[in-house]
Amino acid sequence: MQLYIIRHAQSTNNALADPRDRDRDPTLTELGERQADILARHLATGVELVPAAGATNGRDRPGYSFTRLYCSPMWRALQTADSVGQALGLTPEVRTDIHEQGGIFLDHWDGRGPIGYSGKTRQEIQTVFPHYVLPEDITERGWWNRDFEDWSACHDRAVQVAAELRKWAECDQECDERIAIVSHGGFVDALLKALFSQSADWGVFYYHYNSAISRIDFREDGRLNVRYLNRVDHLPLELVS
Repeated sequence: MQLYIIRHAQSTNNALADPRDRDRDPTLTELGERQADILARHLATGVELVPAAGATNGRDRPGYSFTRLYCSPMWRALQTADSVGQALGLTPEVRTDIHEQGGIFLDHWDGRGPIGYSGKTRQEIQTVFPHYVLPEDITERGWWNRDFEDWSACHDRAVQVAAELRKWAECDQECDERIAIVSHGGFVDALLKALFSQSADWGVFYYHYNSAISRIDFREDGRLNVRYLNRVDHLPLELVS
């Protein structure tokens, strides 16, 4: 099984000069929309240069041919997945366990700390993305109705997702699944550490640019091949953020 981890394109929060102006569930910026479109075209028709197994040379293969496309229920991930899904002819499937650390929250800078808010409702998502596959836990109460999630809870969630991915890989001995996940910078870091059996406080952060791609291959012996991390070759330099 091949796993492609993609960070969403630039959101309005990513572009803020002052974090006190952040939105609880930001949308993509104009630059982010351009990133998402370029990413989608690259995944549909571009060349993925990867090292061949047991060799040092590269292998050219047009398009990425994902078999499944998952995304977070946060708006910036839904928007990014929409561009990718349309380009590849895939229906995005929403997973509430791959959202960004913290959940839906705001810090009002009044001493109370981050305050949790509800996420988008099922109808709000279906109105804009009617073709998406939504899980049952996205209801009319909103997909997030909890307090702010700390880093420890985020890493626990990532461990569970990593364990599920390994189970999928064990069942994927005959069909060559190529799974893409559109998620977020903080959760991507936590997921990679969980896959690599590294502790949450390991002292390293796996940074990803907006719309960056990482690829992890699951081997039959249970080991992982890290093909590449944080690749943004598809973007012109002026669009890297």
